[in-house]
Amino acid sequence: MSEQTAKRRVLGLTSYQWIVVFAAWLGWGFDIFDGLLFNFVAPNCVPTLLGVPLGTPEAASATFTWTGRLTALLLIGWALGGIVFGRIADRIGRTRTLMVTMLLYAFGTALCALAPNIWMLAFFRFIASLGIGGEWAAGAAMVAETVPEKRRLEMGALLYTSAPFGLFLASAVNHQIAGVWLLDSPETSWRWVFACGLLPAAVALLVRVFVHEPEKWKAARQSVKLPPMSELFTPAHLPYVISGFLTAVIALLTWWSSNAFIPVVSTGLARVEAGVRGLDPSATRGLIEGWKAMATNYFNWGGLIGTLLTVPVAKFFGRRAMFGLYFGCSAIAMLCTFGLDLAPEIRLKMYFLIGLTVFGVFGSFTYYLPELFPTRLRGTGAGFCYNVGRFVAAGGPFLVGTIASRGGVDALTSALHLLFFVGLVPLVGVMLSPFVFETKGRQLA
Repeated sequence: MSEQTAKRRVLGLTSYQWIVVFAAWLGWGFDIFDGLLFNFVAPNCVPTLLGVPLGTPEAASATFTWTGRLTALLLIGWALGGIVFGRIADRIGRTRTLMVTMLLYAFGTALCALAPNIWMLAFFRFIASLGIGGEWAAGAAMVAETVPEKRRLEMGALLYTSAPFGLFLASAVNHQIAGVWLLDSPETSWRWVFACGLLPAAVALLVRVFVHEPEKWKAARQSVKLPPMSELFTPAHLPYVISGFLTAVIALLTWWSSNAFIPVVSTGLARVEAGVRGLDPSATRGLIEGWKAMATNYFNWGGLIGTLLTVPVAKFFGRRAMFGLYFGCSAIAMLCTFGLDLAPEIRLKMYFLIGLTVFGVFGSFTYYLPELFPTRLRGTGAGFCYNVGRFVAAGGPFLVGTIASRGGVDALTSALHLLFFVGLVPLVGVMLSPFVFETKGRQLA
């Protein structure tokens, strides 16, 4: 290595490799940003589109129902997009797939701002979800194939730190628009929040101009014919598919069942607190938006720290032990947060522990799943494992929302009870940890 090249390296990466990591980091961050905007606006958006007065028990029940339904729909579209675009990424390349998927979810989310009814909102969300699902497989494969082997684990975890960034941004945008600028216009503020979903289109242009296809993919594409998807299920690859699927489905089911309802639970707790304090409608709306931001921020900070901690844990103890530890701690965090008799603000602050564990474990998938498959199957395999799990995970928020809404005026209490039982899901992950394939020290095939 020349002296000039050595000087260009920061933490072992060249300037171009950092551009690739940054482009994928932004792509995944805005992926989460667009995917979760609905959860923040749901308490205002859903009742408005259904013609139900805001702040009523009927509005709370409808919000739980449609948050569950639209989150399930998002996960189904996310899964389909991940599988289809994972295959496309192996065929046409990581960079072009990344750009196309980002444009798809940016325009799909922005169109939600124009939805005249709940059904058109669902349709636009589904369009966006296809791009959201496809972005991950392309971005993770692109980073894994571009960075040096000795930095692949660290860069994979760094890539997922963009997920808390996306949630921070979604929370901040919603709070600024719905909680400050348009506090007294809850029936229309949500449309402006959705319009901000167009922001990722600018990042897609960045990818188009500065990022080219990884050399590993080019070499594999020229020398090896794209294998059929059925090859994933041959004896040589099936154990890795099972390992990737099991870890992903446990993590996804727990994350979406808890995270999707943070704004709704925060809204319910804030309304109860506002009644105790005797607040007027304007002050109640302010408390609601403030508590939504507070709970999300605690969840995000925990997720950011937990994501980074996967690196030393995976490096020193291995991937199998890491998943077992995170799933065990996830169960403890969920059971304590929703099972103990806590003051409302304390319960919201406990989302930090949920973020640390339930959110944090996702820092591993960006390096673990690409480790399981060879280059010619990497996008297909990683996309399949990570996204098929979403079909199963879609049942979590759907059931939580549907059952909680049947609690009527006590929908919040029903939701808290259901979220307590969601804490049993990661315990299943602990029991399945012997099936996790260990990839510690393994180079990309």
